[in-house]
Amino acid sequence: MVDTDDLRDQFVDAFEGAEYPISSPMDLVPALPDGPGTTFESGEFSMTAMELNTKLGSGNFPYDDVESFVDDVMTQLDEQDLL
Repeated sequence: MVDTDDLRDQFVDAFEGAEYPISSPMDLVPALPDGPGTTFESGEFSMTAMELNTKLGSGNFPYDDVESFVDDVMTQLDEQDLL
């Protein structure tokens, strides 16, 4: 079972260092501790940032802050039954 609160916290921690507003996924790469290989794990969920980028749609860029970006990521993952 995926702990969505834990996963959300992992996303916030990884993406909060980006310079907002962000206009594309590439704006997030410098903030990631292990670049595109940064891994997010909770329960049965395990995905690298690169895999995450391929699973998500184009998003609603630009995002003005980490919270709105992570909200959208969580919504998209849930809609795809990945959580």
